[in-house]
Amino acid sequence: MAGEEKRLEELENENAIVIEGDTEPKVILRGVRKVYKGGNGETVALDNVDLDIYDNEFVCVVGPSGCGKSTLLNIIAGLQDPTEGDVICDGEYVEDTGVDRGVVFQQYALFPWLTVKKNVEFGLKLKREYTKQQREEIAMKYIKMVGLERFVNSFPKELSGGMKQRVALARAYAVNPSILLLDEPFGALDAQTRVQLQTELLKMWEEERKTCFFITHDVEEAILLASKVVVMSASPGRIIEIVDVDIPYPRTQETKMLPRFTEIKNYVWNMVYKEYLEVQK
Repeated sequence: MAGEEKRLEELENENAIVIEGDTEPKVILRGVRKVYKGGNGETVALDNVDLDIYDNEFVCVVGPSGCGKSTLLNIIAGLQDPTEGDVICDGEYVEDTGVDRGVVFQQYALFPWLTVKKNVEFGLKLKREYTKQQREEIAMKYIKMVGLERFVNSFPKELSGGMKQRVALARAYAVNPSILLLDEPFGALDAQTRVQLQTELLKMWEEERKTCFFITHDVEEAILLASKVVVMSASPGRIIEIVDVDIPYPRTQETKMLPRFTEIKNYVWNMVYKEYLEVQK
């Protein structure tokens, strides 16, 4: 890791969206490279990734399969170390996991022996700064936000896939992380449930403006949710372009009908498709 004396000002991305006057990024990645070693030699998953994420932004990452999207998220989360490069979150170098970075995976990762309410409260207990009553109030706030108040005493085995992912979202939001990292959270859901979860996540983000970093294979989903879309190349993963989504919030499923939405979708899709063709060569 580089020394603490490195000035954060030098790491700013002048092209990023700045919301509410913030001038320094919440998350900074510089020269991030990830190499896996195996029986067939080395595989470069990420190569020289530079990225700034600002407070209150909703950043979506798209790209062909195997381009390192999930690896990038895991490095920000502290679940994996970069082979080279620096990751800084709120002015501190990321060297491990932390409650400041909430993670929602495609698989629900709920505790099967805990009820919906107890699952959402779990992270709050780890923080040890809330009374029992405060934990319950916070948990219920987010359970209601995802529409599961009738299921507070249900166990995960009694819930559908979409309901389980709602619980995972509520649990991640409840601990008030500095940034929420979502790794294809709707990828395993049917189309109708996916649309419902997109709508609920949009409402949660518009209400709380929690900084989000969202991995998806779905270009349309990325443009619906994001304030900016990061387009990655075929392996080894590099950032090709960062596209500002200049469609105002609040957004709904009807936003997809706007001419500007279609224009941005086609622009991003063409880049992703070109990278997909590279994979096929």
